[in-house]
Amino acid sequence: MGVGVTNSQRETARHAQLKRLAFLWAQAHGYSACAMEVRLPRCRYRADVVAYRPHPKTIGSTAIFECKQALSDLRRDNCRSEAARQRLETICQRRQILEARLRVHYPNLRIADSLFPEFDSHDFTAIGHRGYACVLRELKTLQNRLYDCTKFDKLIRYRYANLFFLVLPAELFRDSEIPVGWGALVESDGVLTLMRNPAWHETTAENRIGVLQRIAAAGTRLWNRQLEITFDDIAIERCRYL
Repeated sequence: MGVGVTNSQRETARHAQLKRLAFLWAQAHGYSACAMEVRLPRCRYRADVVAYRPHPKTIGSTAIFECKQALSDLRRDNCRSEAARQRLETICQRRQILEARLRVHYPNLRIADSLFPEFDSHDFTAIGHRGYACVLRELKTLQNRLYDCTKFDKLIRYRYANLFFLVLPAELFRDSEIPVGWGALVESDGVLTLMRNPAWHETTAENRIGVLQRIAAAGTRLWNRQLEITFDDIAIERCRYL
Protein backbone atom coordinates (compact mmCIF):
# COMPACT_ATOMS: atom_id res chain seq x y z
CA MET A 1 0.00 0.00 0.00
CA GLY A 2 1.38 3.40 -0.92
CA VAL A 3 2.22 6.16 1.48
CA GLY A 4 -0.73 8.41 2.20
CA VAL A 5 -3.42 5.83 1.49
CA THR A 6 -5.31 5.25 4.70
CA ASN A 7 -6.98 1.89 5.08
CA SER A 8 -10.24 1.95 7.02
CA GLN A 9 -11.28 -0.99 9.16
CA ARG A 10 -13.59 -2.38 6.47
CA GLU A 11 -11.36 -1.69 3.46
CA THR A 12 -9.10 -4.40 2.08
CA ALA A 13 -5.54 -3.79 0.98
CA ARG A 14 -6.50 -4.59 -2.61
CA HIS A 15 -9.26 -1.99 -2.69
CA ALA A 16 -6.89 0.59 -1.21
CA GLN A 17 -4.33 -0.27 -3.89
CA LEU A 18 -6.90 0.19 -6.67
CA LYS A 19 -7.74 3.61 -5.22
CA ARG A 20 -4.05 4.54 -5.14
CA LEU A 21 -3.59 3.48 -8.77
CA ALA A 22 -6.66 5.49 -9.82
CA PHE A 23 -5.32 8.49 -7.89
CA LEU A 24 -1.99 8.17 -9.69
CA TRP A 25 -3.59 7.58 -13.12
CA ALA A 26 -5.77 10.68 -12.78
CA GLN A 27 -2.79 12.92 -12.02
CA ALA A 28 -0.78 11.44 -14.87
CA HIS A 29 -3.62 12.39 -17.23
CA GLY A 30 -3.85 16.02 -16.22
CA TYR A 31 -6.17 15.89 -13.19
CA SER A 32 -4.09 18.05 -10.87
CA ALA A 33 -6.67 18.16 -8.03
CA CYS A 34 -7.69 14.76 -6.61
CA ALA A 35 -9.14 13.37 -3.40
CA MET A 36 -10.29 10.03 -2.02
CA GLU A 37 -13.53 9.18 -0.24
CA VAL A 38 -15.42 12.26 -1.40
CA ARG A 39 -19.08 12.53 -0.38
CA LEU A 40 -21.16 13.64 -3.35
CA PRO A 41 -23.88 16.30 -3.11
CA ARG A 42 -27.59 15.48 -2.96
CA CYS A 43 -27.07 11.74 -2.46
CA ARG A 44 -25.82 9.21 0.07
CA TYR A 45 -22.90 8.05 -2.06
CA ARG A 46 -19.22 8.50 -1.41
CA ALA A 47 -16.91 8.24 -4.43
CA ASP A 48 -13.62 6.35 -4.11
CA VAL A 49 -11.65 8.96 -6.09
CA VAL A 50 -12.78 12.30 -7.50
CA ALA A 51 -10.57 14.39 -9.78
CA TYR A 52 -10.56 17.83 -11.42
CA ARG A 53 -8.60 18.80 -14.55
CA PRO A 54 -8.13 22.56 -15.16
CA HIS A 55 -8.73 23.98 -18.62
CA PRO A 56 -7.27 27.27 -19.89
CA LYS A 57 -9.75 30.18 -19.89
CA THR A 58 -12.69 28.03 -18.79
CA ILE A 59 -13.91 25.89 -15.90
CA GLY A 60 -12.19 22.52 -15.95
CA SER A 61 -13.60 19.01 -16.24
CA THR A 62 -14.28 16.43 -13.54
CA ALA A 63 -14.02 12.65 -13.23
CA ILE A 64 -15.21 10.03 -10.75
CA PHE A 65 -13.43 6.69 -10.20
CA GLU A 66 -15.18 3.74 -8.55
CA CYS A 67 -12.99 0.79 -7.53
CA LYS A 68 -14.35 -2.77 -7.48
CA GLN A 69 -12.24 -5.60 -6.16
CA ALA A 70 -14.68 -8.53 -6.32
CA LEU A 71 -17.69 -9.79 -8.23
CA SER A 72 -19.84 -9.20 -5.16
CA ASP A 73 -19.06 -5.48 -5.55
CA LEU A 74 -19.85 -5.46 -9.26
CA ARG A 75 -22.96 -7.62 -9.23
CA ARG A 76 -26.03 -7.81 -7.08
CA ASP A 77 -28.12 -10.71 -5.76
CA ASN A 78 -30.41 -10.77 -8.80
CA CYS A 79 -27.72 -11.48 -11.39
CA ARG A 80 -28.41 -15.21 -11.68
CA SER A 81 -30.34 -15.31 -14.95
CA GLU A 82 -28.11 -17.17 -17.42
CA ALA A 83 -30.41 -16.39 -20.35
CA ALA A 84 -30.27 -12.66 -19.62
CA ARG A 85 -26.49 -12.84 -19.24
CA GLN A 86 -26.11 -14.56 -22.61
CA ARG A 87 -28.35 -11.94 -24.20
CA LEU A 88 -26.22 -9.26 -22.60
CA GLU A 89 -23.10 -10.73 -24.19
CA THR A 90 -24.79 -10.73 -27.59
CA ILE A 91 -25.98 -7.14 -27.27
CA CYS A 92 -22.54 -6.01 -26.08
CA GLN A 93 -20.90 -7.59 -29.13
CA ARG A 94 -23.48 -5.90 -31.34
CA ARG A 95 -22.69 -2.52 -29.76
CA GLN A 96 -18.96 -2.98 -30.37
CA ILE A 97 -19.55 -3.86 -34.03
CA LEU A 98 -21.82 -0.84 -34.54
CA GLU A 99 -19.38 1.53 -32.86
CA ALA A 100 -16.48 0.24 -34.97
CA ARG A 101 -18.47 0.86 -38.15
CA LEU A 102 -19.69 4.27 -37.02
CA ARG A 103 -16.12 5.37 -36.30
CA VAL A 104 -15.23 4.62 -39.92
CA HIS A 105 -18.29 6.18 -41.54
CA TYR A 106 -18.64 9.17 -39.19
CA PRO A 107 -15.13 10.35 -38.19
CA ASN A 108 -16.63 13.74 -37.27
CA LEU A 109 -18.20 12.12 -34.17
CA ARG A 110 -14.80 12.11 -32.46
CA ILE A 111 -14.63 14.37 -29.38
CA ALA A 112 -11.21 15.80 -28.49
CA ASP A 113 -11.80 15.56 -24.73
CA SER A 114 -8.49 14.02 -23.69
CA LEU A 115 -4.85 15.02 -23.54
CA PHE A 116 -4.08 11.99 -25.71
CA PRO A 117 -5.89 11.33 -29.05
CA GLU A 118 -6.12 7.58 -28.44
CA PHE A 119 -8.32 8.28 -25.39
CA ASP A 120 -10.76 10.56 -27.25
CA SER A 121 -14.38 9.47 -27.06
CA HIS A 122 -17.08 9.52 -29.76
CA ASP A 123 -20.62 10.86 -29.56
CA PHE A 124 -22.41 8.09 -31.45
CA THR A 125 -25.82 9.35 -30.32
CA ALA A 126 -25.40 12.63 -32.23
CA ILE A 127 -26.50 11.13 -35.58
CA GLY A 128 -29.68 9.56 -34.21
CA HIS A 129 -28.85 6.06 -35.45
CA ARG A 130 -31.98 4.06 -34.67
CA GLY A 131 -30.29 0.67 -34.44
CA TYR A 132 -27.57 1.97 -32.14
CA ALA A 133 -30.15 3.67 -29.88
CA CYS A 134 -32.09 0.39 -29.60
CA VAL A 135 -28.93 -1.51 -28.70
CA LEU A 136 -28.07 1.01 -25.95
CA ARG A 137 -31.59 0.85 -24.49
CA GLU A 138 -31.59 -2.95 -24.34
CA LEU A 139 -28.05 -3.02 -22.96
CA LYS A 140 -28.95 -0.61 -20.15
CA THR A 141 -32.16 -2.50 -19.35
CA LEU A 142 -30.33 -5.83 -19.12
CA GLN A 143 -27.54 -4.41 -16.96
CA ASN A 144 -30.04 -2.83 -14.56
CA ARG A 145 -31.93 -6.11 -14.35
CA LEU A 146 -28.80 -8.15 -13.68
CA TYR A 147 -26.73 -5.85 -11.53
CA ASP A 148 -29.15 -3.32 -10.09
CA CYS A 149 -26.67 -0.55 -10.91
CA THR A 150 -28.55 2.13 -9.02
CA LYS A 151 -25.41 3.93 -7.93
CA PHE A 152 -23.89 4.03 -11.40
CA ASP A 153 -27.13 5.24 -12.95
CA LYS A 154 -27.64 7.98 -10.37
CA LEU A 155 -24.11 9.31 -10.70
CA ILE A 156 -24.63 9.77 -14.44
CA ARG A 157 -28.24 10.94 -14.20
CA TYR A 158 -27.39 13.69 -11.72
CA ARG A 159 -24.37 14.77 -13.79
CA TYR A 160 -21.93 14.64 -10.91
CA ALA A 161 -18.96 14.58 -13.30
CA ASN A 162 -18.01 14.70 -16.96
CA LEU A 163 -16.32 11.30 -16.99
CA PHE A 164 -16.85 8.12 -14.97
CA PHE A 165 -14.36 5.26 -14.63
CA LEU A 166 -14.70 1.80 -13.15
CA VAL A 167 -11.38 0.51 -11.76
CA LEU A 168 -11.07 -3.26 -11.36
CA PRO A 169 -8.59 -6.15 -11.51
CA ALA A 170 -7.95 -7.87 -14.83
CA GLU A 171 -9.67 -11.10 -13.78
CA LEU A 172 -12.95 -9.24 -13.23
CA PHE A 173 -13.03 -7.35 -16.51
CA ARG A 174 -15.72 -8.26 -18.99
CA ASP A 175 -16.87 -5.53 -21.33
CA SER A 176 -20.51 -6.58 -21.01
CA GLU A 177 -20.45 -5.95 -17.25
CA ILE A 178 -19.21 -2.35 -17.46
CA PRO A 179 -22.19 0.04 -17.02
CA VAL A 180 -23.22 2.02 -20.09
CA GLY A 181 -21.43 5.36 -20.22
CA TRP A 182 -18.60 4.32 -17.90
CA GLY A 183 -14.98 3.76 -18.85
CA ALA A 184 -12.95 0.78 -17.62
CA LEU A 185 -9.47 0.99 -16.10
CA VAL A 186 -8.12 -2.51 -15.65
CA GLU A 187 -5.29 -3.31 -13.23
CA SER A 188 -2.60 -5.83 -14.15
CA ASP A 189 0.79 -6.09 -12.42
CA GLY A 190 0.25 -2.80 -10.64
CA VAL A 191 -0.54 -0.81 -13.79
CA LEU A 192 -3.91 0.53 -15.00
CA THR A 193 -4.85 0.18 -18.66
CA LEU A 194 -7.80 1.95 -20.25
CA MET A 195 -9.87 -0.89 -21.73
CA ARG A 196 -13.01 1.11 -22.50
CA ASN A 197 -13.38 4.85 -23.09
CA PRO A 198 -16.00 6.61 -20.98
CA ALA A 199 -18.79 8.66 -22.54
CA TRP A 200 -18.58 12.41 -22.11
CA HIS A 201 -21.36 13.87 -19.96
CA GLU A 202 -22.12 17.57 -20.01
CA THR A 203 -22.49 19.10 -16.58
CA THR A 204 -23.07 22.59 -15.26
CA ALA A 205 -20.33 24.96 -14.17
CA GLU A 206 -21.93 24.95 -10.72
CA ASN A 207 -21.57 21.16 -10.47
CA ARG A 208 -17.92 21.24 -11.55
CA ILE A 209 -17.06 23.99 -9.07
CA GLY A 210 -18.97 22.09 -6.38
CA VAL A 211 -16.90 18.97 -7.08
CA LEU A 212 -13.70 21.02 -6.86
CA GLN A 213 -14.82 22.43 -3.50
CA ARG A 214 -15.49 18.92 -2.16
CA ILE A 215 -12.06 17.79 -3.34
CA ALA A 216 -10.53 20.70 -1.41
CA ALA A 217 -12.64 19.90 1.68
CA ALA A 218 -11.60 16.22 1.57
CA GLY A 219 -7.95 17.27 1.29
CA THR A 220 -8.33 19.61 4.25
CA ARG A 221 -9.83 16.83 6.39
CA LEU A 222 -6.94 14.54 5.46
CA TRP A 223 -4.32 17.12 6.48
CA ASN A 224 -6.20 17.87 9.69
CA ARG A 225 -5.95 14.19 10.61
CA GLN A 226 -2.27 14.02 9.72
CA LEU A 227 -1.49 17.24 11.60
CA GLU A 228 -3.75 16.15 14.50
CA ILE A 229 -5.86 19.30 14.26
CA THR A 230 -9.26 18.90 15.93
CA PHE A 231 -12.49 20.91 15.81
CA ASP A 232 -11.62 22.23 19.26
CA ASP A 233 -8.29 23.52 17.98
CA ILE A 234 -10.08 25.34 15.15
CA ALA A 235 -12.68 26.80 17.54
CA ILE A 236 -9.97 28.11 19.89
CA GLU A 237 -8.06 29.65 16.98
CA ARG A 238 -11.25 31.28 15.69
CA CYS A 239 -11.94 32.86 19.09
CA ARG A 240 -8.61 34.64 18.98
CA TYR A 241 -9.78 36.75 16.05
CA LEU A 242 -13.21 37.63 17.39
